[in-house]
Amino acid sequence: MAAGPAQADVGVIGGSGFYEMPGLTEARSVSMETPFGAPSSPVVVGALKGRRVAFIARHGRGHHILPQELPSRANIYALKALGVRHVIAVSAVGSLREEVEPLHAAVPDQVIDRTSGREQTFFGEGAVAHVGFADPFCPELASLLAGAAETAGVTTHRGATLVVINGPAFSSRAESHLYRQWGGDIIGMTAIPETKLAREAELHFATLCFATDYDVWHETEADVSANLVVANLQANAAKAREAVSTAVGALSVLREDCGCQDALGSALITPRAHVPQETRRRLGLIVERYWGDPSAEAAT
Repeated sequence: MAAGPAQADVGVIGGSGFYEMPGLTEARSVSMETPFGAPSSPVVVGALKGRRVAFIARHGRGHHILPQELPSRANIYALKALGVRHVIAVSAVGSLREEVEPLHAAVPDQVIDRTSGREQTFFGEGAVAHVGFADPFCPELASLLAGAAETAGVTTHRGATLVVINGPAFSSRAESHLYRQWGGDIIGMTAIPETKLAREAELHFATLCFATDYDVWHETEADVSANLVVANLQANAAKAREAVSTAVGALSVLREDCGCQDALGSALITPRAHVPQETRRRLGLIVERYWGDPSAEAAT
């Protein structure tokens, strides 16, 4: 499909403190519905650094959606429907390491999932798929994103392990120390299920995390609080936008041989003929490449 005013090839998901994408030209707001509901916010589509970009405010305009309430399936599906191939997510996190100081950035390459009760897959209801998740984030996009943050003048830690908790409460002190023992470097509330859904959607996905605090493990630094998080988010906002803009402009040099774009090729288990038609319709463009257009099938 040719790129039109509501089409994009780069998606940006803005987290806490990152509610808009300045610098977009020819921007328009697109209200979308997906088989998984509406995205967190209207999708703002425009041009940036020679690319078509689609921006979603993860927690909604005005930050009114809890981490466990996020319509992550709708967010990822909406970006896929717009033609997006690369997704850059921006998140606020706590630091579990002395060297990852507040106002530093970290680009994770691993994740520890401590969430529960979240919809983590597009599949089910008669269709089974098991995507590979050994390396949760696109290594090529992660490297490019880390370089963009460094170019923006942010001290950036590459290859961090991100612990994802349910929230909305922060960790207990015992939990914070436990996550450090497990090898966690940073802690947040939103990367799961985004990373898993992006893998199923065969998107290149990486996240830029900005440390706002030392969680509650540090003996001499203040415990994390909403006020502390907001203050440091505001301090980092301009750098975050600069890093994302730089990364978008550098995508033309990105290699795409990481395998993200073919993740479902060896993951689909249920034969198409055994999948209920309604499930095929719901999965839609997620499986269209392998099972054909379900809307065309329904028409016949």
